[in-house]
Amino acid sequence: MNPSLPALPLDDWEPAKDTLHLWCQIIGKTKLALTSRRNHWWNVPLYVSSRGLTTRRLPLSARNLEIELDLVGHRLVARTTDGESGFDLVDGLSVAEFHTRFFAELRGLGVEASIWSVPFGVPMTTPFPEDHDHASYDPEASGRFLTALQWTGDVFEEFAGWSNVKTSPVHLFWHSLDLAVTRFSGRRAPAIPDADPVTAEAYSHEVVSCGFWAGDPETRFPAYYAYTAPEPEGIGESPLRPDSARWVGERGGLLAVLPYDTIRTSADPRGDLLAFLNSSFDAGAALGNWDVADHATAWSPTPNP
Repeated sequence: MNPSLPALPLDDWEPAKDTLHLWCQIIGKTKLALTSRRNHWWNVPLYVSSRGLTTRRLPLSARNLEIELDLVGHRLVARTTDGESGFDLVDGLSVAEFHTRFFAELRGLGVEASIWSVPFGVPMTTPFPEDHDHASYDPEASGRFLTALQWTGDVFEEFAGWSNVKTSPVHLFWHSLDLAVTRFSGRRAPAIPDADPVTAEAYSHEVVSCGFWAGDPETRFPAYYAYTAPEPEGIGESPLRPDSARWVGERGGLLAVLPYDTIRTSADPRGDLLAFLNSSFDAGAALGNWDVADHATAWSPTPNP
């Protein structure tokens, strides 16, 4: 077992994960309100830092703002060029109280932001200012989650570096609380019938996307995933590595899924995760008729691990 990869069973911290998820949505929506729009909503995600999850630098009129969920010191920290403020993350801190205190801290720093205070893309529907039910925080589990994100992010960065064409940053989308990296074929995708504006922009071009999430009501365990959009016919017959990876049906399509515990207990976690990422990409790129040679860099491994 790799001692650097901790266990992260969903059942042990699901209430705390859901609360953390909603806190991230409040921060992420604030980032959305304060930034210029980028292709594929790349102005929206959060990033894994050395201590937690951060917006990175956000522009203000004459100074900058950064917001961080510090999962080491267990604090919400908001800092500007000329000041810093925050409050402790503790068990019992409800989403409603977090929402109130968060915007009070921003106003104290001279920052005004307005968001649509309703959860997005999750089963929870109570508006943030009214949500007193989600009020769990587990410092130890949050720290383990951060460790998993940091290690995974490092491997995703290596994988991203093996492509010579358009590739997303390694970032955390707060609507589903998943760490993701996406490669693009370079071709525009067919329009998705009746797609909402978020989906239409996210999938305006052909992609193979890979990620990690801590589990959800449908998938009751932390896992790595990959998918191709548009999904090519027959992709579910493509081989995946390592052997414990599987194609599973998810929301009308197919996901390649590899349990996090497979990687956590592997004798070669990095090699096995890279094998999963590469086999998932190879499946989508081959059946999607991508110019795979155009993706290769001088330092990409041959053959892929």
